[in-house]
Amino acid sequence: MTVRINPESDALILIDPQNCFMPGGALPVPGGDEIFDVINPLTKKFDLVVASADWHPPNHSSFKEYGGPWPPHCVQNTEGANFSPKLDQSNVGMVIRKAYRRETDQYTCFDEITRLGDMLKARGIKRVFIGGVATEYCVHDSVIGALRDGLEVFVILDAIRGIEVNPGDIEKALNDMKEHGAKLIYSRDIEGTLGYEN
Repeated sequence: MTVRINPESDALILIDPQNCFMPGGALPVPGGDEIFDVINPLTKKFDLVVASADWHPPNHSSFKEYGGPWPPHCVQNTEGANFSPKLDQSNVGMVIRKAYRRETDQYTCFDEITRLGDMLKARGIKRVFIGGVATEYCVHDSVIGALRDGLEVFVILDAIRGIEVNPGDIEKALNDMKEHGAKLIYSRDIEGTLGYEN
């Protein structure tokens, strides 16, 4: 499958490319830093690039200390919550922070809190291309959220990485995204338009 970008109606969505999810971080995704070799060139193909970010208060309900499943990560105004220095941010035009309410965990960047779907559609966006971490959590839920908001969704397989807490989690997430209507592609399938880098 070859997909040609329409800069007027397509957007690139980068899910949580933050230090805490990279090797050496508080909640590392295996191979998480490998996505940047794919993502950075892609940012030059799109007029609109959106990056989401976990933005937790120090006492967030998802942290083990407060009854949640995860170690503390992406705490507001810490280095761990910053985007990885490997991310080329020069073309990132919008940052969506999520899960900043203490009592609410939020894997998706598409919901009634962020209203990202509404913002994109107001700008004429009809298709989104998604990469980032982690496949079976924030990527999966953001893909499902975008589909529910009526957007056409392409998941860039070589631009995502998962945690695989349980064997088969990543495959299950990919199958679920596909069953909901997402298209699974590789970065090589994406072509720029005239005047954009190919």
